[in-house]
Amino acid sequence: MLAIGQAAASGNRGSRNAARVIAFARERGDLVVNIRHEAPDAPFFVPGSEGTNINEAVQPRPDEEIITKNFPNSFRETGLKDLLDQHDVDEVIIVGAMSHMCIDAGVRAASDLGYATVTIHDACATMDLTFGETTVPAAQVHAAIMAGLEMFYGEVITTDDFMSR
Repeated sequence: MLAIGQAAASGNRGSRNAARVIAFARERGDLVVNIRHEAPDAPFFVPGSEGTNINEAVQPRPDEEIITKNFPNSFRETGLKDLLDQHDVDEVIIVGAMSHMCIDAGVRAASDLGYATVTIHDACATMDLTFGETTVPAAQVHAAIMAGLEMFYGEVITTDDFMSR
């Protein structure tokens, strides 16, 4: 099993649950890979800025891998797939932010590469989005993304359900 922390789930509940999932993976001796997003041309993910910091609730341990990515898809132009293959990973557990970008892209890519995927939906977070004149509340953005992932790309479950397996 593998837990991928996509930077960090924001918000108290999402980050607390992400921390629980990662602690559970660590206790079991599972590989934990932390993902940091950097994008030099983006206003929020500029290398060295606060936007690239991993949430304090899910800080990597010194012996854990940190993959730096420049695109929403954690597999694109990174060593993530090679790392997973070196460790014979066949199932990817994903937590973090943001549901509508990095979580969505990472789950779809993992599934397309042949990994079984489990998205811990209450350990992920997103934000309100605007399209034209319409503002879509974060809860609806999150629900729509999770519904699509659950339909075709793998399991979408709660933290408690994951930990009770």
